[in-house]
Amino acid sequence: MPLEELHIASLVVHSTPQRLGSVAAVIASLPGALVHASSATGKVVVTLEVPTAEAMSLQVSTIQHIDGVLSAVLVYQCADSLDAMNEEVADA
Repeated sequence: MPLEELHIASLVVHSTPQRLGSVAAVIASLPGALVHASSATGKVVVTLEVPTAEAMSLQVSTIQHIDGVLSAVLVYQCADSLDAMNEEVADA
């Protein structure tokens, strides 16, 4: 049985300023997506948490194709098993 995984990524999405509200709303409605910040110039900071690499690719592609999105740049990506992600780390 394969181990369950968790894939986490952060993105900076640049939209047209006029569509910022609708772009942020569509992103926020995606499963596993959180909008953390936005600017009046159209930039949106987003994190994604999904169970597979394929789901991550699909989420990023979905964001890239939202009406009003000019670009979606992957800033960080991490993938590990759920067991490893939930492992307690002792304070040093």
